[in-house]
Amino acid sequence: MKLLITGMAGFIGHAVARRLAALGHDIVGIDNLSDYYDVSLKRARLDDLAGLPGVRFRRLDMVDRDAMAMLFAEEGFEGVIHLAAQAGVRYSLENPHAYADSNLVGHLNVLEGCRHGGVRHLVYASSSSVYGMNAKVPFATDDPVDHPISLYAATKKANELMAHSYSHLYGLPATGLRFFTVYGPWGRPDMAPFKFTRALLEGRPIPVFNHGDMSRDFTYIDDIVEGVVRVLDAVPAGGDGAPHALHNIGYGSPMALMDFIRAIEEATGVEAQCDFQPMQPGDVPRTWADTGSLYAATGYAPRVPVAEGVARFVAWYRAFYKV
Repeated sequence: MKLLITGMAGFIGHAVARRLAALGHDIVGIDNLSDYYDVSLKRARLDDLAGLPGVRFRRLDMVDRDAMAMLFAEEGFEGVIHLAAQAGVRYSLENPHAYADSNLVGHLNVLEGCRHGGVRHLVYASSSSVYGMNAKVPFATDDPVDHPISLYAATKKANELMAHSYSHLYGLPATGLRFFTVYGPWGRPDMAPFKFTRALLEGRPIPVFNHGDMSRDFTYIDDIVEGVVRVLDAVPAGGDGAPHALHNIGYGSPMALMDFIRAIEEATGVEAQCDFQPMQPGDVPRTWADTGSLYAATGYAPRVPVAEGVARFVAWYRAFYKV
């Protein structure tokens, strides 16, 4: 298929592009190369993709309505994997307008492009953040998610509602994927696995929020990619009147934060200096994915255990940063 990947210079976008290129798809990737985190890492990801057969990159901000309309008109995409967004819970407290621009206006421009371009299937990134302080675990896609505790989470829930409305009104097949704490090679520097590894190897203390009393459903990047690729072929039929589906992609088993830190200690051979701090605004104490709907739709369940995934990430980090 001819596919659009938004956010191709991002962590997940880069990995998905590599996999889909290997499968022989024709890929156009866009990214605005924002400076939310180190742009040189984003450029290195693009360099890693350069020269792969069937992969092209265009620097483009999806907030630009006219440019997006022209892109869809020129390229004639059959499928869209929409991964671009302003990420980060804590940053949404500092720069809320970035979330409105990218996650709301940008998402609408993607939906409009899909609608007018006759796209066969839109697969878009949501987030486990939509579950907020839900007490019921594991989190399932049919749980109520009406109480977001960060602006980031609110925009991702809005993405799901907007996509569902386009599915209902225009028959656009769309699938939203709620990602759970993704980590692995080429990962984001603003996320805990990367920050902890860097701090340990540089001999600095690591901030441990809620005094370590937290757990996350850490999900290795290869599992995320496999889920995205399989979902692309699992086009919703629209039995409830809208061809729209939601799936969690998580490992399906939460790990205590302190156990995750011990896995990094094991992989690096360095003992962590923990700086215990209170819970941060917008954070949640735990996440846990019910992946039943993903398995029902694709036959896939994430399988890379944390110890193995962390070891792979640390090996990549050492090689990439020559540590």
